[in-house]
Amino acid sequence: MAAQEQTDYKRGILDQDVERVLIDEASLNRRLAELGAAITDFYADKDLLLVSVLKGSVLFLADLIRHIPIPHEIDFMATSSYGAEVQSRGIVRILKDLNKPIAGRHVLIVEDIIDSGHTLAYLTGMLAARNPASLQVVTLLDKPDRREVDIAVAWTGFSIPNEFVIGYGLDYNERYRNLPYIGVLKPAVYTQSDAGDPTE
Repeated sequence: MAAQEQTDYKRGILDQDVERVLIDEASLNRRLAELGAAITDFYADKDLLLVSVLKGSVLFLADLIRHIPIPHEIDFMATSSYGAEVQSRGIVRILKDLNKPIAGRHVLIVEDIIDSGHTLAYLTGMLAARNPASLQVVTLLDKPDRREVDIAVAWTGFSIPNEFVIGYGLDYNERYRNLPYIGVLKPAVYTQSDAGDPTE
């Protein structure tokens, strides 16, 4: 089997679990170009640091910065919730912190998806206490129907309904991140497991 055929076959295995494509690859590319242009205009004369929240926003960050043709740096944070009860109050454990101080810098948090808003509220509060010159958020996806905490978001790629989405960095049990689109996962896939909603 040729290499391209093997790739198509393996991707097809993941595609079988997708109920439907919510946002296709072309739409993602167009919107990223628009977001990149807006961010470039806003930070044209500023010391910009983009902070990617691992792991889901990595693909979004990688493609987004190709549309930001001004000097900038990137850094990464990783978090883990302590559990459902504590998570509901927005308390998270920092698995990876930033590599450098952010005091006086213009920080842009890059998120894959916002639903309840608890984790992001915790992160923005923590980073704001480090005295950046400014602190903004860009998210690829937003689930406004799931919001439990008010979050100021400067740029949103797409507002989506409350559905179980995967692809383009979003996972379920660490799978499906490599799909080039945003898809709705078939209920039969996640009802077989107790893993819960991957966007939480």
